[in-house]
Amino acid sequence: MSTTRSAQKANERRVGLPDRRLTRGGEPTLEDAGVWLVIPCYKVRALILRVIEKTPAWIDGIVCVDDACPDRSGDFIEAGATDPRVVVVRLKQNQGVGGATLAGYAEAARRGGRILVKVDGDDQMDLHYIGQLVAPIILGEADYTKGNRFTSVSHLRNMPGVRVLGNAALSFAAKVSTGYWNIFDPTNGFTAIESTVAKRVMEKRVSRRFFFETDLLYHLSTLRAVVRDVPMPARYGEEVSNLRIGAIVGPFALKHARNFFQRVLGQYFVRDFNVATVELIFGLLFLAFGVGYAAYWISIRELGQAASPGRVMAAALPVIVGVQFLLQAINFDVLNAPTRPIHPYLRTLERMEAEAEESHVG
Repeated sequence: MSTTRSAQKANERRVGLPDRRLTRGGEPTLEDAGVWLVIPCYKVRALILRVIEKTPAWIDGIVCVDDACPDRSGDFIEAGATDPRVVVVRLKQNQGVGGATLAGYAEAARRGGRILVKVDGDDQMDLHYIGQLVAPIILGEADYTKGNRFTSVSHLRNMPGVRVLGNAALSFAAKVSTGYWNIFDPTNGFTAIESTVAKRVMEKRVSRRFFFETDLLYHLSTLRAVVRDVPMPARYGEEVSNLRIGAIVGPFALKHARNFFQRVLGQYFVRDFNVATVELIFGLLFLAFGVGYAAYWISIRELGQAASPGRVMAAALPVIVGVQFLLQAINFDVLNAPTRPIHPYLRTLERMEAEAEESHVG
């Protein structure tokens, strides 16, 4: 189901009419931004209707994805939701939060959505922040935005101490594995993405389960998409989390390590070769030589034999130089975060391809 206004705007975007967001004295407007809500639904019958009721009026559409829910969330929503903007998508097999979100992205984009906002169906997210979440994308300053509950101590008052420590550790791991050193709180599921960027992401092998948000950041980094944090407070209520910390620590660590090595290889040895590449190569060579030389001398020395100053320096100096090279490579990586959004280019490319196809058909 969708409103007439939403359908009309979606049709205008498909046929390539001018973007109507700049209508009030040249200022962007939320009403004509083409924002769609995507809500993965799995065991959220108690709260999902409340989320739908709180959806702002300027949202064009709401895609609820029944992720093979045993509670038949899709049927429940169709029977209980009165909002004509609601669209229900049913998945035959459970695909996890990532699979459900990507299915929602595909449906919203197919219906003409320009900015796709993902929220959970457990009423844990304050929908009043959607405007702040989509504003950087509307203004052309970001391709993807996400909530960050760590921008103020006051925002963390409702977050349990264990979650604070866990999220801080995950945030640092995500910085290393994704290259987005300027963001925090990577597991925050309150996000917004521009539709043409979402289409590129859907072509990639993004994790379908609880690692989805972090893995999505990794794949966005391979596209050189601009990601921005949006401050918002932590909010907890009646929701019941399906996440078990003990079960995901090991898999998360392995996936972070895999993404890190793939990112470094792709970013500094395949798609580019720059000063950081040279620093990495020489840093690892010097470090390996120094450690290897020290280990070799220790293995052949006689018991109680002291190392001469020359041997100490022969081992220590390469280690020091190697560490300095690696620190410089890290510094380059920190400063190498994407700063130019890619969605204006992707939108233009999409429009030109559509015009060329229409011209060819005509």
